Amino acid sequence: MAIGGWRPKRAKGEDLIRHLYEEHGRSLLAYATRLTGDRAAAEDVVQETLVRAWKHADDLENGKGSVRGWLLTVARNIITDKVRARASRPQEVEEPAESPAIQRDHAQTVVDSMTVLGAMDSLSPEHREVLVEIYYGGKTVAETAEALGVAPGTVKSRCYYGLRALRATMSTKGTEVAR
Repeated sequence: MAIGGWRPKRAKGEDLIRHLYEEHGRSLLAYATRLTGDRAAAEDVVQETLVRAWKHADDLENGKGSVRGWLLTVARNIITDKVRARASRPQEVEEPAESPAIQRDHAQTVVDSMTVLGAMDSLSPEHREVLVEIYYGGKTVAETAEALGVAPGTVKSRCYYGLRALRATMSTKGTEVAR
């Protein structure tokens, strides 16, 4: 179909797109904007429509119907496809903020506690009482030092060497505790 002396078949690539855009771009953009309600989405539709026109230049030349009608039909089909694609995907839902965090299995915590307490039996009484005060009693170094009647530096030292001995005992038994 000749359009004002111009034949799509003879136009190559950019010339075809340029001519179609100059000739039909405004009406195509207005139509797509009206259907989508979004200028940016409408521009994407116009771009895709022109790419399809470039790929199907033979359809534009066959003489049936108008080029503008073909372009508007393609634009409408692109918009319909996008709406259907959006509708077929399930809507994403945010997880409510008040949902509780996932907790570890309570049984594993009990097993870990029993394993550590069993390994603590192999420690010296001085190391054991420092670790019990700090880790099980939740006391600070200063509070532990006051409770045991020793210097804070001694508490730090006993805690360090007690943990080291505890790790060594547990690794020789092949025991691993979840952290």
